[in-house]
Amino acid sequence: MIRVLAGVAVFALTVYAAVDCIQTEHDRVRNLPKIAWVLIVLLFTPIGPIAWFLAGRPDGNRDRLAGGWDSTRRPPRGPDDDPDFLRSL
Repeated sequence: MIRVLAGVAVFALTVYAAVDCIQTEHDRVRNLPKIAWVLIVLLFTPIGPIAWFLAGRPDGNRDRLAGGWDSTRRPPRGPDDDPDFLRSL
């Protein structure tokens, strides 16, 4: 029973990592090209998915801060919520 659960967990981790890797934009992937990460995730289970989450997946905090928004403030949902846009009118 434990072997089955471990197998299901590894399969779920691999599927989640593969989908996450495929949906990530090319310019946000870290350390290797996107196609290399997809192959690593699919061919080297369970090490590949773990490597993707540690070394390949985009860092959410860094990407959010790169846009000029701090971690305590959410970006506007639309133009009418953006004070910079409203000032420019």
